[in-house]
Amino acid sequence: LKLKLLKEKLAAEGMFDADSKRPIPAMPKRIAVITSGSGAALQDILNVLSRRYPLCEVVLCNASVQGELAAKELINALDRVYNLSEKIDTIIIGRGGGSKEDLDAFNDEALARKIYASPIPVISAVGHEIDVSVCDMVADLRAPTPSAAAELAVPNVEDLIFTIDEQKNKCGFILKRLTEFAEMRLKAVASQPIMRMPNRFIDERMLDYYGKGN
Repeated sequence: LKLKLLKEKLAAEGMFDADSKRPIPAMPKRIAVITSGSGAALQDILNVLSRRYPLCEVVLCNASVQGELAAKELINALDRVYNLSEKIDTIIIGRGGGSKEDLDAFNDEALARKIYASPIPVISAVGHEIDVSVCDMVADLRAPTPSAAAELAVPNVEDLIFTIDEQKNKCGFILKRLTEFAEMRLKAVASQPIMRMPNRFIDERMLDYYGKGN
């Protein structure tokens, strides 16, 4: 009942509204990960980020993700990241699966408000796909799992390479066509009589000029 009332309260304030969600940067230079430094969720996130987009730097902010002190530690971790807001492009906050009680910290009102007020786009990934926390609802983007959060946070470098190669080939084709067209125009101009026999053209004009009595 307490959780239901909290959701209704935050919803009435517009904190779940879609128009309050910010887009996640397409190619982040630096991502802050707020989770337990010893949890499997961190390793899942790091594995995905290193595979998909090794250009991105990861900043870990360690915090408890369950227990009485977890919500406060998560808020403190967010404060530390906010102090680096000019250097951080995206925040991933969350943890792996657990019981409903294990996820209680992510239903904390103060933590939810802290996430909502973030100056940096936030991806929340709490528990498994079926788990939806208040933090998930106020974040800019909700991911069903920590691994999925990492997938959503960065592009796939192989896709970027393919796109670059595709654009390079397209530019090469266009440049070739432009060169061929310019060569065709140049040949057309060069084939004109005035270009092949310029002296004859000048002589004809002089004859016309003097033939008129000038």
